[in-house]
Formats: sequence, C-alpha cells, structure tokens
Amino acid sequence: MELKDKVAVITGGASGLGRAAVRRFVANGAKCAIFDMNEEKGNALAEELGDSVIFCKVNVTDEDSVAAGIAATLQAFGAIHINCNFAGIGNAKRTMGRKGPFPLDDFKLILDVNLIGTFNVLRLCAEKMADNEVINDDGGRGVIINTASVAAYDGQIGQAAYSASKGGIVGMTLPIARDLAVLGIRVNTIVPGLIATPLMMGGAEEMTPEIEEFLKPLGGQVLFPQRLGKPDEIAHVAQMLVENDYINAECIRMDGGIRMQPK
Repeated sequence: MELKDKVAVITGGASGLGRAAVRRFVANGAKCAIFDMNEEKGNALAEELGDSVIFCKVNVTDEDSVAAGIAATLQAFGAIHINCNFAGIGNAKRTMGRKGPFPLDDFKLILDVNLIGTFNVLRLCAEKMADNEVINDDGGRGVIINTASVAAYDGQIGQAAYSASKGGIVGMTLPIARDLAVLGIRVNTIVPGLIATPLMMGGAEEMTPEIEEFLKPLGGQVLFPQRLGKPDEIAHVAQMLVENDYINAECIRMDGGIRMQPK
C-alpha cells in the first residue's frame, strides 16, 4: 500500500516514535490523525505540518475517547487506512522491593495503556478499515502496526509489568492477523531495542551533546552500530510495513543486534 493519499491514525503521535512516524508519513503524502493526551505537543505538531494532520486528545484505554477520535478522523479525512500504535508507558519496580510487593494498581496501569490500549484502538480502526474499498490487487483494505519491545523477550530487573504488556502485544500479533486477513487487513509489530526517545532521554525530544554523552555507555551495549536507535529508524520500518504487502503477522526486531552481545 502506498502512503500517498492514505489516512493513518497514530497513537502516541505527539512525541517520540509516534512523532517521527507522523513526520515521515506526511512527507510521503499521507494524512495523519495524532491520538495523544498531550494537547500542547499534539497541537504544535499539527500546526507545524498543516492541513494533512489533525490532533485528537485521546485516552487509548477509554472506548468512548477512541471512538470520538476515530469519528473526528473520518470527518476530517473520510477514511482510515493505517493504524500505528506507539502510545506506551513504563515503570521500573521490582516484584518485591524495599517498600513491599509491586503495587497491583501500578501493574494494571502499564497493561491498560500498553496492551489493552493497543487492542482498543486497533479493533475500532479495523472496523472502519473493513468499510474501505479494496486498495490494491491483493484485496488490501488496511494495515495495523503495533509496537512491542525487546523487553517482551529479554525483560530486565524491574520490568515485570512492562515486559508482560509488550509480551502480550507480541503474542496477539499472529491471532489478530489471522482474524483480520479475511478483511484484507495486515497486522505486524515492531520490536524496538534501545531507542533515543523522551522516555530514554529524561523527557527531552531531541538529542543533545550532553544527553548523548550520558547515554553513550548504554549505546555501547549494542552490537553494531554501537549507539542508540533513532526514532526515524523505527518510523522507516513502519513505512516499509505499510508499503510491503507481503509482510503479515510478523514481529520485527529493531535493536542493532543487542541480543547477540556476549554476556
């Protein structure tokens, strides 16, 4: 599927990986609806990119909020062809720490946003994709791209909730792809490693020399190249997954080979 003249719903689109995807998609002729909770950043990006972008304040965990965002997208652009789910949060808490066991509400919050939020958005987007006219000779109507993490496979200390949420995204990729194949909708998941996002950079949107120096030891853990990944490198994979109609039900690691480092 070509990006040109297609409509993408991108969750977490106001910053980090989502923002990089919005910019890349718009540069290739797509229209984007940013679903995010950060009104300031979302509106600023929409203003920067012009009429091809709208911002919708959406809580991905809330069905009514997502439905309202989808309705606004259809009103603005008339259809939904692509859904990229980048919205996500994390925490670092041991299962049993100095202050006691991992608070159950904190565990649930991570799953609600990362796993349930992803499923909530994709299922409602898929409903609208099913109404699309066939886009290509393969009978395609839409593409869904989710975001997991290498923590789904190699979770570290304190990542019980985060790893569980991302493992769930990996685990549901194939069955959802099976479910939606009959409708001409492909489903894939990107599995990032260490990427220079605001979550990694203490809230900063752009890399600075000071942040780069601070994070250099972390980048040194990557096999090659020995650096953190760039958000646009993840966005580039998202573009490829949209454009290559023969990739379906895959979880693609983008981690610089970090899993191959000697222990």
